[in-house]
Parts: sequence; structure tokens; C-alpha cells
Amino acid sequence: MLYHLFEALKEYDIPGQGLMSYLTFRAMMASVTAMVISLIIGKRIIRWLQKKQIGEEIRDLGLEGQMQKKGTPTMGGIIIFIAIMVSVLLFADLTNIYTVILLFTTIWFAGLGFADDYIKVFRHNKEGLSEKAKLMGQIVFGLGLGLTVCFSPDIVVREKIQMEDGAARESTRTETALQDGRNTAATGVQASQTLDIDTEFKVKSGEWKEEDVVKSTKTTLPFIKNHEFDYKWLSPFKGTFGWYCKWAIYVLMIVLVITACSNGTNLTDGMDGLTTGTSTIVVVVLGIFAYLSGNIINAQYLNIMYIPGTGEIGVFMAAFAGALIGFLWHNSYPAQVFMGDTGSLMIGGLIGVCAILIRKELLLPILCGVFFVETLSVMIQRSYFKYTKKRYGAGRRIFKMTPLHHHFQKEGVQAVIMKPARALPEAKIVVRFWIVGVILAVLTVALLKVR
Repeated sequence: MLYHLFEALKEYDIPGQGLMSYLTFRAMMASVTAMVISLIIGKRIIRWLQKKQIGEEIRDLGLEGQMQKKGTPTMGGIIIFIAIMVSVLLFADLTNIYTVILLFTTIWFAGLGFADDYIKVFRHNKEGLSEKAKLMGQIVFGLGLGLTVCFSPDIVVREKIQMEDGAARESTRTETALQDGRNTAATGVQASQTLDIDTEFKVKSGEWKEEDVVKSTKTTLPFIKNHEFDYKWLSPFKGTFGWYCKWAIYVLMIVLVITACSNGTNLTDGMDGLTTGTSTIVVVVLGIFAYLSGNIINAQYLNIMYIPGTGEIGVFMAAFAGALIGFLWHNSYPAQVFMGDTGSLMIGGLIGVCAILIRKELLLPILCGVFFVETLSVMIQRSYFKYTKKRYGAGRRIFKMTPLHHHFQKEGVQAVIMKPARALPEAKIVVRFWIVGVILAVLTVALLKVR
């Protein structure tokens, strides 16, 4: 709203008005605002949750310090939700298609998680929302997002168009843009402002061709030419039917990513600060990717896909990171509040949607490696238990307990693999998972420079 207010008052010479046109300034302001909101309203919401006795029921699983958490209020994801919504509405461009999608994602998954928490807390049903209902909500949203990506004229990428002599037209034009940017910078104006594609990407003086900006099923994947993978390569058909087939494959991938991310964060949410801290690392990296992908100079230098308009995603993700950091103040060990499914499903949904919009979804197994391994541990444990029960008459386990973070916390029966010498304190496990998350984040960024 502040962004649009200053845009409407452009004709008036208000001191500092020009700052609102910079993505970096708005991103910083959104992040700080979200952080402050989380810190301030967090205390009040926690007191209200305690007063209403909205606490999550704790089952005794034999874990050290587990029963001490009994009575800790849940549904703290409300804090993250409010912080994100307020800061984004203040500083983001609300006419940008990517901002609208991310706002809708926030509302959808927060609502889905809130329904689950409400059933657990107020209806005293430990199971909460059924797995089928959760899955249906995720699939429906994924299909909706997939169709939006397919048919919205505002969601496009700039492809490398080849000229008759075989030279890449994009390279030539990018060099021209780079030179224009240098000349502009010499006069004291930032090149990024001249090439501010997050606010305008139009055909100017024949320099840019309309056919350069197209609907595409391409995404980013390291170790291949130009770091670009096209889902049409998976289609066994060509022609018109092949066109429909490639988009169908892309939509199915979108549904898979959304479902995997939201469930992955939900499974990881089992220790104080674990999901919050790990998610913050992922969100920061995705925000950087969004900013770089939306700037033609940076995209060309890093040889990543150039996607007009994604700079606004950087503003949203900055607000998201600020909200998470502010929430971590209350959620760090020993936690004053749990985020509940209201927070975990929302976080996972936003991570998945952001990765899809900036065409980085195939990097998620590395970037979100902690979530990926946590989910994988549950799948392996369940499959192995069912297999051994059917074959030997008694189920066997690979891990002491899943998700994986509880394996390192559990004492007692030895597991087949991953045998720690002793049970580790919860705080130490959380910090070590954060360290692993940072390593994976650095590795993900480094992969973009691998030719």
C-alpha cells in the first residue's frame, strides 16, 4: 500500500520518494517490518493462546525433555501469517502476478493448517484433519497454480532465440543492455533502475522482440547446457498433442512439488526452532534467486533463466524471512510457542510455490535437503516395517524413530543404520541441522556457476 501510495504521489517532490522504486530498499523494509511485527505481536498472541489454553497434546514417546513441553501453546503460525501479510501489503507491488499468487498461497495453506490445528485443539481430535483432506487441499491448489502458470499471459520467461547465422540474439541484446547500464551508472543512476524489469518489460524501439518473451516449460537444472531443462523432453509425443502433453507433465510436477514441500516442512516440525531456522535459510536463498532472475544483467552473468517480474518475489521472500526470524525469537529452545500446522504447511507451501515461479523446483532436493531427508526417513521406515512384518511376521525398523531428528534424540534399542553413540540434546541437534542447511544452501548457489 505504501508502494502504491508513493507511486500515486510521484508528481509531488516528496523527500525519499524515489527509494520506493528500488526493490532492494523495499525488500529490506519489508523484512525489518515483518521482524518487528513478529516480535511485538508474538508476545501478545502467545499470552492469548496461553489464556485460552490452546496447547498441543504431547504424547510420551520416551524422548528426553519431551514432557516438559506439555502445555506450550500451539498455532503460533498465526504470528508468521500476520507478519507476512502486513509487511507485503505495505511494501510489495500488489498488481504483480507473482505477489498475488504468493499472497493467495499464504492464505490457502495457513487456512489448511489452521483447520488441522482447530480440530486437534478445540475438537480434541489428536489426528486433526485427515491425511486425505490435507492431500486433497494440496493437490487442488497445485492444479490451480499449474493452470495459472500455463494460461496466465503475465507468467513468461525470456528464451534464447537463435539468429540465422547461429548467434544467440539474446547475447547481443544483453551486451547492449549492459553497455547502456554502464553508461547510465556513470551518470550516477543505478543500472538496475534503468533495467527495472519488475515494473516494466515492454517492446522499446525494436530493441526487444515480443517473440523473445514466451510461455515456456523450461526450468533450471545444473550440469546441462545453459542450465535449462525443458519438460517437453519428457513428452513421447510431438506436434499439437505433444504441446498438451508437455504442459500436463509440467502441471503434474507442480502438484508434486507443492505436496512434497508442504508435507516435508510439516514432518520436520518436531523440535524447537528446527523448521523455523532451516526454513529461513531456504527462504533467503530463494529470495536471492528471485531477485537475480528478475534482473537481466545478473541473469546473464550467472547464466540463469531471466524471468520478467520476479523481482517482486524477492520483496515477498524478504518479508517471509523477517517473519521467520522474528518468530524464531519465541520458538527457539525452550520454545514459548509451537507454530503448529498453521505455520508448517504455510511455510512449505510458500517455499514450493516460490521455487516453481522462479523455475528452481529441481534444485529443491538439494536446497531443502533437510526436509527431503526427513520425509525420506519416514517413507523408508514405514516401507521397511510393512515389508518385514509381512515377511517375518514382526515389523523391524531401520531408525530408532522417525522423522530423522527424533532418531538422534532417542535412547534405547539400536537401529540398523545411523547409530549415534548416545542420545543428543535437542538444542544441539537443531543447530547441527541448521549447519547442514547452510552447507546445502551454499552448495545450491555454487551449482549455478558449474558449467
